[in-house]
Amino acid sequence: MDISSFSFAIIAIIAGLVFYLLPVAYRVFYLVLLSCIFLAGFSVWLMLYMVGYTLFNFYTGKAIAVGQPYRAAFYRLGIGINLLQLALLKYHSFLIDPVFGWFHRDMTLDPLTAIILPLGISFFTLQGIGYLINVYKGWEKPSQQLLPFSLYIFFFPKFLSGPVERSNRFLPQITNDLGFDHRNLTAGFQLILSGFFKKAAIANQLGYFVNDVYGNLDYYSGPTLWMVVLLQPVYLYFDFSGYTDMALGFARLFGIRLTPNFERPFLAENVSVFWRRFHMSLTNWFNDYIFKQVSFKYRRWGNYAPAFAVFLTFTLFGIWHGAGWQFMALGFIQAAAINYEFFTKRQRTWLFSKTNKFTKVWVGRIFTYSFYAFSLVFFFSPNIKTVGTFFKGLGIRSGSMLLSQSKWEFIAALSFAVILLLLELYRNDFESPYKRLAGYFEKNAIARYALLYVMLAAVLYFYTGTANQFVYQQF
Repeated sequence: MDISSFSFAIIAIIAGLVFYLLPVAYRVFYLVLLSCIFLAGFSVWLMLYMVGYTLFNFYTGKAIAVGQPYRAAFYRLGIGINLLQLALLKYHSFLIDPVFGWFHRDMTLDPLTAIILPLGISFFTLQGIGYLINVYKGWEKPSQQLLPFSLYIFFFPKFLSGPVERSNRFLPQITNDLGFDHRNLTAGFQLILSGFFKKAAIANQLGYFVNDVYGNLDYYSGPTLWMVVLLQPVYLYFDFSGYTDMALGFARLFGIRLTPNFERPFLAENVSVFWRRFHMSLTNWFNDYIFKQVSFKYRRWGNYAPAFAVFLTFTLFGIWHGAGWQFMALGFIQAAAINYEFFTKRQRTWLFSKTNKFTKVWVGRIFTYSFYAFSLVFFFSPNIKTVGTFFKGLGIRSGSMLLSQSKWEFIAALSFAVILLLLELYRNDFESPYKRLAGYFEKNAIARYALLYVMLAAVLYFYTGTANQFVYQQF
């Protein structure tokens, strides 16, 4: 069932009410059961696979903690199996299927993936690997309870597109008393409405335009492609942050706080800061488990150690998104930009010391947004050939702007996006006035509910009743 559908929302809300009617001792089991039903709604085989995957990581974590002489062997086995299932189910077309071709075998692993339907595999695999690393390094003790651990791996609000949770943050919440708190319900409903608004009223409308262009590049001219470059960061941001708001909101109904994923990323003044504000749960995972470990291991290289670690980290970051050269290129150019910022920090500091703060801040923001906008051509393109076609098309000056849907819906969505982005700017750059504004809505119930009703009306107007897949659901 699609998480952005009204039917899912109604079922989840009813499930939340039932949750608090149950005795505390049965609530975790109830959430695991709901998660299994959610998985079975996509595929029974997916549910069975996730049960097996959870059991493997649970007992491997316990085996790692037993001690020598097999501790390291169990750790390597656990990491190896996690990577192997990722290669078989996600990267087979890039890593394994070509091998069959070398031996002139007309075989692929597509039938296997069609049966298991490995949704969310990139997300739950990172959680499994992170847990085993934590146990092996002694950063946390292995979980002794299977049900809470199962919820950590495949809790239904976060299963499709994250956030990427940490076991030492998630599990303590589950082992504590998941008691009733009306503030969780209020915050949960607000986050759910925010997510629906971002998805239905903004992301879906911009997505019709962006996706249509990438699917029909031969029919669109330069001006339209330039429009796509400018809009695709906004589309991706509201689509993904919309999902995250829904995931956080549904989880909050059950008293569980998931990790935030965004912190006003388009106000970042350089690429390094941008990636600390965008998809934070993923970038923090790569920072802690890849970048820091590699930097420390090769620290004798001096400044070249973090430079190498950045390239390795973001190359893997790109590959995490999918099997294709375009994703490797996406990660590589992010690493190149971050290393450029690292090695030119002194020169850039000297240059901007001759300008005022306003110029420094906005030149950085505009450059960062522009860089990310152009790099997303690699993200949205289905292959590296399409990347070349897109950039070549940017040089065509003739032609008119083409829209694949109603101009009114497109303009309305763009207007909503601008308003929300301006509010983020106001919150970031004018903290005191923003707090007064927020305080006004907090104290004035009429104004607060009027705003919520406007958002709900927009959702109802733009909601089509059909599933519009979230962009990151493909990962």
